[in-house]
Amino acid sequence: MKRRPLTRRSAAPSPRKRGEGRRGPSPRVRGEGGRRPDEGPRSTDLTPAIVRDANSGEILTLAYMNDEALQKTIESGETWFWSRSRNELWHKGATSGNTQRLVHIAHDCDDDALVVSVIPNGPACHTGARSCFEGVPPRMLDRLMQVLRDRREKRPAGSYSASLFEKGRDEIVKKIGEEAIEVIIAAKGEGRERTISEIADLIFHISVLMADEGLEWSDIEAELAKRAR
Repeated sequence: MKRRPLTRRSAAPSPRKRGEGRRGPSPRVRGEGGRRPDEGPRSTDLTPAIVRDANSGEILTLAYMNDEALQKTIESGETWFWSRSRNELWHKGATSGNTQRLVHIAHDCDDDALVVSVIPNGPACHTGARSCFEGVPPRMLDRLMQVLRDRREKRPAGSYSASLFEKGRDEIVKKIGEEAIEVIIAAKGEGRERTISEIADLIFHISVLMADEGLEWSDIEAELAKRAR
């Protein structure tokens, strides 16, 4: 039987023993086969945990959990993992302060991997980087914000967005008003493709305002999440 996804707002069932609800033979119990219990869990006793930012969806790290780490994560509301190098449990951010607040845990179809959604309180990587993964293409809106921040800083000649930053906030909000009217006109009878185009224009100019204000789309997503019912 598949586990239902876990959230901080839902009652969390006790972690299922490794091997239940999954394909193939169950792994051996810790300490079997001549192993000492203090040697730590086998790799088959550990579950890969993909940690993602609950607001942006960005993948932050890949870590491992045993039953105890999973239970501590659920009970404490912050992520705990099993360190394969130190052979011990560790509370993410206990030393650095870069904790991760638990939002949701989802299990895969074979119940042998987890997606852990969190609100990070600082970098996820030991190098100080926000994510342990480099080179992952950003979402389109995040990519747009990167370009707009660059235009705002460098103000290259011939750039439309740079010209908006040069003209200032009044010009930016004026363009937002104009584009909002264009969306309404398109939606009232100019067809789907025209409506898409006008919404894209509106979002672009809203993004210019956000770059000017120092906002990110994740800020907007976080506000929308507060309003979720």
